[in-house]
Amino acid sequence: MELLTLLSKPSREFTPIPFWFLNGNLIHDEIRRQLNDFNAHGVSGVVLHPRIGLAKRIKYLSKEYFSYIRTAVKEAAALNMTVVLYDEGMYPSGSANGMVTAGRPDLVSQGITLVSESKPGDEVLAQTPQGVLVVRKSGGTIRGIHWGEDDGEPNAPESADILNPEVVQRFIGLTHDAYYRELKEYFGNTIIGFFTDEPSILGRNVGNMFPWTKGFAQLFTEAGGKLENLTALFEKTENADTRLYHQMILDREGGVYYAALSGWCEQHGICLMGHPHQSDDIEVEKYFGIPGQDLCLRWIAPEKDCLVGLDSTLGKCSADAARLMNRRRNSNECFGACNKDNNPWQLSGGDIKWYTDWLAVRGVNLFIPHAFYYSITGKRKDERPPDVGPNSNWWKHYKLWSTYLRRLSCLMTDTTALLPVAVLCRNRALEPDAVRPLYEQQVGFQYLPESVWRDCRVQDGKLHCRGMEFSAVIDPEQRFPDAPALPKDLSPLADLQCSPAAPQLRSAHFLRAGSECWFLVNEGNTDLHTTITLPTTKKVGQYDLWAGKAARAQAKDFALNLPSRSSLLLFTCEEADFAALPEQPKPLLLPVPEFTLKKADGIQVKKTYVAEVEYSAEQANDDYPLMELDAEEMAELWVNGKFAGVSFWNKHRFDLKGLLHPGSNAFKLVVTGSLANRYGKRAVPYGLQEASA
Repeated sequence: MELLTLLSKPSREFTPIPFWFLNGNLIHDEIRRQLNDFNAHGVSGVVLHPRIGLAKRIKYLSKEYFSYIRTAVKEAAALNMTVVLYDEGMYPSGSANGMVTAGRPDLVSQGITLVSESKPGDEVLAQTPQGVLVVRKSGGTIRGIHWGEDDGEPNAPESADILNPEVVQRFIGLTHDAYYRELKEYFGNTIIGFFTDEPSILGRNVGNMFPWTKGFAQLFTEAGGKLENLTALFEKTENADTRLYHQMILDREGGVYYAALSGWCEQHGICLMGHPHQSDDIEVEKYFGIPGQDLCLRWIAPEKDCLVGLDSTLGKCSADAARLMNRRRNSNECFGACNKDNNPWQLSGGDIKWYTDWLAVRGVNLFIPHAFYYSITGKRKDERPPDVGPNSNWWKHYKLWSTYLRRLSCLMTDTTALLPVAVLCRNRALEPDAVRPLYEQQVGFQYLPESVWRDCRVQDGKLHCRGMEFSAVIDPEQRFPDAPALPKDLSPLADLQCSPAAPQLRSAHFLRAGSECWFLVNEGNTDLHTTITLPTTKKVGQYDLWAGKAARAQAKDFALNLPSRSSLLLFTCEEADFAALPEQPKPLLLPVPEFTLKKADGIQVKKTYVAEVEYSAEQANDDYPLMELDAEEMAELWVNGKFAGVSFWNKHRFDLKGLLHPGSNAFKLVVTGSLANRYGKRAVPYGLQEASA
């Protein structure tokens, strides 16, 4: 059937497209070697990201700089890989590594602040009982690409005022136009996008200020705003003037910065990519050809309540914006510095799997791993680690990861989402508390930000918006009082019925390639057991997206057993397709061997165990002999000299079919620990649990 054909060998278009940190003493042959290595591991695209640590001799946007960029793009084209260009020296975007403001102090970022008295150079907006409201330079910076240009360092580049049209045109001229002059023959084929990275109006390391720009005071007062009432911003209270201010700043940022970049990209046959400054910035997503967001710094994590706070909304933010704009893809810059316990390089395969599933079940269908490092020499290994690519401990097995990411991206692209609930929201107010019950009771929903409210109407007892219809509405401001409210009993709206309830189960319900689909994810840290009933009378199949295996399932009273870190696809199929699916085999759980530690290599962070085990003919010849092991972290198993597979999270499960024989069997288990043991602040236990206890 079409769905399984698509998933069995997903197209190269669904490749992960990692940030590739160009952070060392670049060499043409090494650039080519690394790209070939990526391609061999199932990675068919890269974001060319100049990064701190770039050799001093390579000046940003210089002739020499572009010689290396051209080598990378030319080699990618030869390999049929895609390239996304990066629009800044590092981040946040908009300053061209300080070139925009060089010799132009009038173009640096501005802000308003409340002070006891003004200083020379300040523009006084209002004298108020709370203090003097003034405009001044923000003092914000960006992170640069050479040593000495990082946060707090003397050469950190100045942040530019991206609310100023002159600044944005200067930025485009320095960066986008320069890239096009150098690489125009690759635009629209090898080069598919330009990545803009969390543009910040004020810049980094700014406190007690709010965004402003030249001439904004006049625009604000002409719109009816009273400048003196903006003191409420600093008191964290709201009034009509602060609401007007926020709306005007949002409109200005969209119209001046994002619209200009979006228009340039469209004119040059590529997409504006990247992500806005904040996780719930949904309104500016409409300017992106591929809307995006950023999951980094362990803002959410398996050990946290992942349905709390603004960052819990980032997956749906980009996916729902893409759906409203009829964009096929939406992206996430994921895994960046998601280290556990503030220990650099402590990011396990189990965490990577959790983050990947967390994003996919919310609709993300283009993964931009942060990051693959050109070099981890010296201080580079300490700059926003870990490397989740060639310098990770799982790189030799990375095709398993790239294939899984491709399958998820393929699955979640070109879908028709089945979403019964609309959630009306404002920018930076995506109602995480209100949607929590929907997640926990497997009810699909669609964010409708303020800019699309004009396209909404109530008809025949439902809310309609841009070709979608909703049976219930969360509407905090009662903009549509005639719309059907969310009922207390959510079960009629649920994607499926669970008995018992399964609040850690996440579901995405959609149509894909002629099948009705339910993508299910265990978002908890314990195994999930429940019985589900699907709302269909058709035959149902199941597909393990990690293993790439399909089997029969059933629509009613299906015993769902999802181990921690697991996902499962259920799909409807015709009788003939169902008949062609195999029965799900019942595993024969084998006893765990008594392993002996043979070797511990602290340099390689590996422990090798061996064991000899006797098995009967019945055990050895079973259709599904399964072994489960408790070990931290990556486990590789050999049985009788043959590779049985690799596992990246507990419990480690190995299918031993065809590897056993009656009598004595030789086992070798190699457990590779976290690279935090080599590069981090503290050691992380690894190996068989009983050995490391």
